[in-house]
Amino acid sequence: MRWIDDAVAAGARRRAACSLLGVSTRTLERWRGAGTLREDGRCTRVQVARNQLSDAERAQVLMVANSEVFADLPPSQIVPILAERGEYIASESTFYRLLRAAGQLGHRQSSRPAQTRHKPRALSAWAPNQLYSWDISYLPTTIRGVFFYLYLFMDVYSRKIVGWQVYAEESSAWAADLMTDIAASEHIAPDQVILHADNGGPMKGATMRATLQRLGIVASFSRPAVSNDNPYSEALFKTLKYRPLDPLRRFDDIRQARQWVAGLVNWYNHDHRHSAMHNKTMPSWHNDKPSMRSPRHAIQNVGAAQRGTGRRLTSCFSTRKQRQGQTNPTILNGLTQRKIGSDK
Repeated sequence: MRWIDDAVAAGARRRAACSLLGVSTRTLERWRGAGTLREDGRCTRVQVARNQLSDAERAQVLMVANSEVFADLPPSQIVPILAERGEYIASESTFYRLLRAAGQLGHRQSSRPAQTRHKPRALSAWAPNQLYSWDISYLPTTIRGVFFYLYLFMDVYSRKIVGWQVYAEESSAWAADLMTDIAASEHIAPDQVILHADNGGPMKGATMRATLQRLGIVASFSRPAVSNDNPYSEALFKTLKYRPLDPLRRFDDIRQARQWVAGLVNWYNHDHRHSAMHNKTMPSWHNDKPSMRSPRHAIQNVGAAQRGTGRRLTSCFSTRKQRQGQTNPTILNGLTQRKIGSDK
């Protein structure tokens, strides 16, 4: 107060002097009216909520939340149930706050808690017989509701159909037998091929898994609830079923269905020109060396040079890797480019 009196005596206003020291004029008058100086009560004041729960009430809230009736329910359901019974113990936010303080605000149900799903690494194929994809498709019969099942295995890099068969049922045993024949015909070595599929029953059957483990083939599956993790097989089924010259039809018996599929596979593997392979046929892409594969733009460049037009078409595929005899990989799931068998 002496500082304030000195400032006022020097000509300053009392309100400005009090504001500079952080007190109000009313506080200064109260201090002078008391006659003696007291400690600033603003720094020592302890605020206690009038409706604060006692220790007994806190224990009651936790006891109700952990009771047999409410042990697996969240507070958002506990409070309404108690309200229907005409009981009120605490608010929903109080239930959440006390459970959080007690470390009990986790997964309260008896079911398995939710798990964090991470994106799988992308599978890249740099040459044939590195990455396979397979699936099963329906073939309709003349009897409504009865189908044959087309098992189809393809090489993702060259798009070649490496194995197929038509059966009257879906079974992991049939798929295992077909995969065994493919491994023998393609001379698959252990740890050479990754086989990708969706999460169907035949794909994850015990017989199929045991066969893949015996052959040294790594199994890869689509992510849960992701419908486009196996795009190459789905695109292949559409190409085969909607071929204009021989579209899909209903079959009388399984022999007729196998004959139809055999003709399609022969056309697809030997005559069909795929745009992703620069309109080359399957055998030329599957069997040629990478250095011999050149885009169709290179053929156009040679033709332009022979005509003497003086204008060369620039190829969008003429990268440094291709000039060194390398090709771009075929990527499944398209997340990151990683070479098969490499952890880098």
